[in-house]
Amino acid sequence: MTPDAIHVQPVSTLECRSCGAGAPVDEHFCPQCSRILALGRHGDYFTFLGLPRKLTLAPADLERRFRDLSRKFHPDYFYNASPTERLASLERSSYLNDAYRTLRSMPTRVEHLLAIEGMPPVKSEDGTAKVPAGLLEEVFELNEELDEIRESRELGGDPGQLATRLQKAREPIDAKREAHEQQLEALAARWDAQADGAPPEERRAILEALRERLLERNYINNLLATIEREAVGLGQRAG
Repeated sequence: MTPDAIHVQPVSTLECRSCGAGAPVDEHFCPQCSRILALGRHGDYFTFLGLPRKLTLAPADLERRFRDLSRKFHPDYFYNASPTERLASLERSSYLNDAYRTLRSMPTRVEHLLAIEGMPPVKSEDGTAKVPAGLLEEVFELNEELDEIRESRELGGDPGQLATRLQKAREPIDAKREAHEQQLEALAARWDAQADGAPPEERRAILEALRERLLERNYINNLLATIEREAVGLGQRAG
């Protein structure tokens, strides 16, 4: 099934467990009896928070929606309610926290969008990470330099000089990360501008580009973490 065919097709209604009436699946409270609804089918954090499926969100608006729903779902309001309502408040409160944590940063927002649009996961199933084509040169040069720094450290090289070399080796990786942040923001703006009316092939092209940038971003972060570990090792040697 293609990503364009998987637009999370929701069940149109959800049965209220308090009065038995049918309620729109994305409502939080039953329109008939006003009781809180069981969570039921979901999976789209944007819809849960009443947001369009777009990547550029106003932090203040997201915060306001989160606080408003937090108050409405808070278990303290359902202390004397039925067990069904108490459970529903806990489910919705927990789901709301997950949604907020995911949508408040661009990378996790993109990852969630890719998931609900049916794209393959960013992380491989076996945990391995193939070097993205756009990073081959940087990865090769960094690994070569790290090997030389480690060898020099083992031979008693000056920690200060090695730290300077390590910082210099980090500079192109930092530059690559900054460039990727800009590319990710540009693609997000492109998605927001065209997602509603773009043809399927255009939507997929944007999603694939977003996924590629996210893969590269994750790999860059892993490279920076490796450099940090080397820096710690040099610091301990110097101490």
